[in-house]
Amino acid sequence: MSSPFGSHKPAAETGPPVSSNPNMTSATILRRVAAIGTLCLLAAPVASTQSTSPFDLVIAGGRVIDPESGLDGVRHVGIRGDRIAAVSADPLTGRDTVDAGGLVVSPGFIDLHRHAHGDLSYRYAARDGVTSVFELEIGAQDVDAWYRATGPARLVNFGVAASHIGARMQVLGDRGFLLPTGAGRGPATPAQVAEIVALVEAGLAAGGVAVGTGPAYTPGATADELAAIFRAASAHGALVFAHLGGATGGLHAALALAASSKAPLHIAHINSTAGSEIRAWLDAVEAARATGVDVTTEAYPYTAGATLIQSALYDGWEQWPDARFATLQWAATGERLTRQTFATYRAQGGSVISHANTEELLRVSLHDPRPMIASDGGRDLDDRPTHPRASGTFARILGHYVRDERVLALPDALRRMTIEPARRLEARVPDMRDRGRLRVGAYADITVFDPATVIDRSTYTNAAAYSDGIRYVLVNGLPVVRDGEVEEKATLFGQRVPIGSPRPGRPIRGPRLN
Repeated sequence: MSSPFGSHKPAAETGPPVSSNPNMTSATILRRVAAIGTLCLLAAPVASTQSTSPFDLVIAGGRVIDPESGLDGVRHVGIRGDRIAAVSADPLTGRDTVDAGGLVVSPGFIDLHRHAHGDLSYRYAARDGVTSVFELEIGAQDVDAWYRATGPARLVNFGVAASHIGARMQVLGDRGFLLPTGAGRGPATPAQVAEIVALVEAGLAAGGVAVGTGPAYTPGATADELAAIFRAASAHGALVFAHLGGATGGLHAALALAASSKAPLHIAHINSTAGSEIRAWLDAVEAARATGVDVTTEAYPYTAGATLIQSALYDGWEQWPDARFATLQWAATGERLTRQTFATYRAQGGSVISHANTEELLRVSLHDPRPMIASDGGRDLDDRPTHPRASGTFARILGHYVRDERVLALPDALRRMTIEPARRLEARVPDMRDRGRLRVGAYADITVFDPATVIDRSTYTNAAAYSDGIRYVLVNGLPVVRDGEVEEKATLFGQRVPIGSPRPGRPIRGPRLN
């Protein structure tokens, strides 16, 4: 459900003076630009007009697609500070200009489901056209600590959920990495459940964007415990972002909890979770929506999934037939597993790729208009991708499934990458009301790509390959990708300013109550 958009006054044409003195430091210039950006928060010039002063940046002559308004035509986009100041059919003058002739200009892509957070990981996201990334499935047990460690600024915008999984691990004394490997999988006493819920509520009070939960990873969590988590989310107006078990019983239980608690529900990667039952899962989601349940879902464009080999998803592996191990691939080496190598790697711990889906089933989830696009991208200890989805999800949708296979139309694909993720968060996170759009007054998070060449280059054996065809990416008005490469400097008022520090990406969080 979307919230009303903020209103804006006409643009102020004055602001703190910016010197052309070459001795002025980068930090000083960026502080003054930030001050101008603050003024722009109050401003939104008429879309078809230009003031007497040039824009900071103009994206000229591209095919502008705005899924919010339905605009699809050649336009010129003028940017001042961190905001879009004009979308015009007439040419505009800027201090810096991007020639977008023959290219598509869209809102920056919003990835609701990404576990890869760090300098290198964000470079892969930016090269894939992503301007905002969120860790909403696993989340963070200590939300404030996560924002302190990740911020204050990065290459792209970033946000995190309050973690039910992390809270369980803390209360039950599970020291596993990221996911529970011991006690955190088991049952909790009523007193422990109360502690778990209190930790989740503390994370929401600290500005957690949503509540991340994963019944598939915490099989000991009872229906009563999950109901308490849904009620806590509902009380804070927060989305429950859930990795459900593969059985339809888990789906219907989650839908029932969403209905009874009135908490919004988002189902992670329905393409991989539902598997051969994808049609039934999508129909169940639609039936629930028809009865008033606030539920959404997402998909990624790969037939293989990935997770930690030591997680609860692989409990009971000792009883598997030998043939099943060959469907698993060790992410670090690319080797297919055997019973013996699975046992070795499970004791060691790390990422494993599961080739458990089919192209036919994947296309069902992509052809259906409801699932958003999200990567579920992860990383290894060196911050490098462990699965091609961390580096190629959005380019693969645009190149392979839009252009080459025509499974989706381009405007529909962009809707599912931009405005729909923004709308899913904006009721709790007002910042998102001005992202995922290409309109006057919105943040200048913009992706410019070549529809003829955009494609993913990463594979299951080389996940660390950048996407092609993403030509320009702006985050809060500053270019972070230019001519297909990560931009090390931005042109501001005629000067080349390093963007390495400070970076333009900002923390995005819910309301802070403490």
